[in-house]
Amino acid sequence: MENNVSLETILNAAKRLKGKIVKTPLLRSDYIDKNFNTKLFLKAENLQTGGAFKFRGAMNTILQLSKEEKQVVAWSSGNHAQAVAAAAKITGRKATIIMPKDSPQAKLDGTAFWGPSIVTYDRTNESREQIGRKYAKKLNATIIPPFDDINVINGQGTAGLECNEQLTDIGVIPDIVLCCCGGGGLIAGLSTAVKAKFKNTNIYSVEPEHFDDTKKSLLENKIIVNSMINTSICDALLANKPGDITFPINKKNLTSGISVTDEEALIAMHSAYKHFKIVLEPGGAVALAAAISNKININNKNVLVIASGGNVDKNVFESCLKTQSI
Repeated sequence: MENNVSLETILNAAKRLKGKIVKTPLLRSDYIDKNFNTKLFLKAENLQTGGAFKFRGAMNTILQLSKEEKQVVAWSSGNHAQAVAAAAKITGRKATIIMPKDSPQAKLDGTAFWGPSIVTYDRTNESREQIGRKYAKKLNATIIPPFDDINVINGQGTAGLECNEQLTDIGVIPDIVLCCCGGGGLIAGLSTAVKAKFKNTNIYSVEPEHFDDTKKSLLENKIIVNSMINTSICDALLANKPGDITFPINKKNLTSGISVTDEEALIAMHSAYKHFKIVLEPGGAVALAAAISNKININNKNVLVIASGGNVDKNVFESCLKTQSI
């Protein structure tokens, strides 16, 4: 197991994951480039195993377990759940997954496909961490955290390595990177990799309105906790605070944070479907939402947008198609 997050440890993760993850494409839209006078590159992590970037971190962590560690436990609203269930199945381990009762059906079904034991809980009055730790103790299982873990972060950082390679291959230096942020694991790993290659690139976290704890924490230079009295359709990004490991990394690497509304996320989902021909979940579309909602100036810029996941229920996706698109 690694003990820090750096370019070297992310490169080690990439070697470990070679042949085991999907190298997801960078997509372009002539329509968006023309209408925003920009060059926008969309990293389609919705095409990763399990439908989201989370498989990178889960597999990187599980591949480093000993042969004696035959059972794993994870808690997640769905994307990390699918990732751990898939990585456990592929490596011959048993997984127990703690999921909210109100998880999108697509995420419940996607997790169940890999054959784990699924335990549901009420996210309004039960602690998933407490339930998960109870099962880990009972089963003598290893916990695979959703974001605040060095090996998980290094795995997520491989998405940044791929972006570096793909952009370099076409001679592009990114001016701006927009990446979703819940607990901050993806952007911590990705920003570490990108900053190692492109030191002057500005990297921004993008969160749902009312759940912008990283944005507030960056402004206050300390961890700020969300009240959690509001709701959002971005179920994958409803963390109550930045991670203890992720926040110091993001404080060092990020320029600032951006927040978007649920409506802006839905418009971005529709726009991704229309112009990039892909399906995104609300949380997976927030970075694109920031780019196309005038939250940041992308005029005459090279912009890298991370589309982090596509596990969405049919009714939610249908609702996005009823909204406007750009």
